[in-house]
Amino acid sequence: MLAQQRQAAILERVRSTGGVRVSELAGEFGVSDMTIRRDLDALHERGLLAKVHGGATTTGPSSTDEPGFHAKSVRQLPEKAAIADRAAQLVRPGAAIALSAGTTTAELARRLVDVPELTVVTNSLPVAEIMHAGGRPDQTVVLTGGVRTPSDALVGPLAVGAVRSLHLDLLFLGVHGITERAGFTTPNLMEAETDRALVAAADQLVVLADHTKWGTVGISSIVALAAAHVLVSDDRLPPPARRVLGEQVGELIMVKARGGPRDAHADN
Repeated sequence: MLAQQRQAAILERVRSTGGVRVSELAGEFGVSDMTIRRDLDALHERGLLAKVHGGATTTGPSSTDEPGFHAKSVRQLPEKAAIADRAAQLVRPGAAIALSAGTTTAELARRLVDVPELTVVTNSLPVAEIMHAGGRPDQTVVLTGGVRTPSDALVGPLAVGAVRSLHLDLLFLGVHGITERAGFTTPNLMEAETDRALVAAADQLVVLADHTKWGTVGISSIVALAAAHVLVSDDRLPPPARRVLGEQVGELIMVKARGGPRDAHADN
């Protein structure tokens, strides 16, 4: 294997797992520790990873970085499509549901426009527009008020007040990051408060998150992992994440991004 190919594989491993060890990589690729260290040096100099004692980790954004909706909408497209396909199977005609802000929930909205007599509550401008433009006449779409964020969410006291009086069957929640300690997180303090109000209004919480959300931490926790009745992710979720999430969420569903969905269930 050429150095360039090996470094690409190392970078993919770091991004998918959050960190790597020199000794493990050396054994996996059949090269010396020194060769791996040179690979890590090269990737570190390009700003693609952060070197630590004995290995490397992702550089990672700060806990308050909040990419705009458009920037996020072009990332992990196959994974988001597969997650949205599977999540749509959880929605029944006549249900009252909420969709939080996020690009994966927007993908889900595109799959719900033909569901009869659906009531959709959302604090997402893109979700509301998708449902308004393509939805059925017998659907009801409720858009909360609030202050607009870079991710096109409406947040703050108006949004929270609009949600608190509601009683919903399901909430589909998009998140910025997932870790064992912090739970489901967001980089926006007011969005976290609005998301918690949505969680409180719903009988069941379904979190939609592709594998890149694992190991990312936003400044504010929304809820603990155990609060999720269902988590839908893709099958590139690393083994440590599968173990933790399988133990803590009510049901872990993983889908295959290419080809048909593949479900893996882990019940508490």
